[in-house]
Amino acid sequence: MNLKSILLAISFATAGATGYALYSQLQHHDNSTDNQNDVHGEHSGQSEHNDDVHRQDNETEMVEKKGKHGGKLLSDGKFSIEVTIHEAGVPPEMRVYAYENGQPIDLTQVELFITLDRLGGKQEVLNFKPEKDYLLGSQVIAEPHSYDVKVSAQYAGKLYEWEYESHEGRAYISDRLFAESGMQTEVVGSQTIKQKRELFGIIVVPQDQKTRVFSPYPSKVKKVHVKIGDEVQKGQILATLQNIKTLQTYTIKSSTNGLISNLWSNTGEIVQNDPLMQVSNLDKVWVELSAFPKDIARLNVGQNVVVKSLDEAHQVSSTLDYLSPTMTDGHIARARTVIDNSSGYWKPGMHIKAQVTVGEKKAPLAINQKGLQSFRSMPVVFAKYGNDYEVRMLELGEEDEHYIEVLGGIEPGTEYATENSFLVKADALKSGASHDH
Repeated sequence: MNLKSILLAISFATAGATGYALYSQLQHHDNSTDNQNDVHGEHSGQSEHNDDVHRQDNETEMVEKKGKHGGKLLSDGKFSIEVTIHEAGVPPEMRVYAYENGQPIDLTQVELFITLDRLGGKQEVLNFKPEKDYLLGSQVIAEPHSYDVKVSAQYAGKLYEWEYESHEGRAYISDRLFAESGMQTEVVGSQTIKQKRELFGIIVVPQDQKTRVFSPYPSKVKKVHVKIGDEVQKGQILATLQNIKTLQTYTIKSSTNGLISNLWSNTGEIVQNDPLMQVSNLDKVWVELSAFPKDIARLNVGQNVVVKSLDEAHQVSSTLDYLSPTMTDGHIARARTVIDNSSGYWKPGMHIKAQVTVGEKKAPLAINQKGLQSFRSMPVVFAKYGNDYEVRMLELGEEDEHYIEVLGGIEPGTEYATENSFLVKADALKSGASHDH
């Protein structure tokens, strides 16, 4: 097992026994495939040579040769070409250098055609013209740079032909492994993307759910039966007082269910017109949200809101029911929603975040978020063609929690891996194919 395989094994071991078992199946499959390839590699066909045509199949060349510019070197006798992909500061383009006895030759004497056969049946044919010290291909080489290559070059009255594979981000997944691993696929197509704005806010007690408790007479507090934070029921005794004029002792009871949110009096104090305490009903709470100018124009009363704890362990759905007509000094507008709190989880003063659905967009192309992976620091999915999968680099647009808009990089109707697509990525990385030009 090479270093890359060891690191991948460690990575999937951390995902649990299931992840490691699936990785092991992939490892076993690749070892079997390698053995099959060793058998196939023993075939050595006879090259056809005559005065006009020279053919060479790269299957007889076990060690890939590199040219002076780091590209793939193809040689036949004294003649050789070096195939490169150049993408520094320009869209990816194919540049080919030509040599005789290792020395650059007059490029006007070379006629070159290269055919790229991509997975899925797409074929690209490039012709070339001289530019500086290389032959420049006639079209941009789209990602991924993964294809079977056929080269046809005419020089000095002779025809030279080569064929080779240049694959990256490609993997093979058997039907058995697909089923046992729980993999799933979808087809790229249109989806409705919910447009959202994320706001932050705080849980507060609704104004109409705060009940202040007063003494009906000037009295002395004999005993306070509750403390801040206590939950009380309607009819529960909150305090015992003594009328300072009649010296009659009486009790104050709660008029509602709720929580003691404020306490302003203590045993032994004289109270007259001041409140003793406050009982807050927290069966429903307000969520006060802060909206910045860029968000305000998209907000409207009645829009759906999902309120989440900062760790996203809890969430509850509601609708916006208030937008402040004024801004604060910090150019922030207040928005509000009311949420159910029968569970008691949402505490006054708790900081939260909220997703407000401000609209919908019909995206002509979209992919399931579950299929999204990263490859060479680019967002990708793995397109499926039979048992073969190959990376597709994507240009992405708007997204919601389920789908993300695709602006480019994959054809409509393409089937791609969604559930457990990390297995395809693991196999593609383990195969050793690289973006090496």
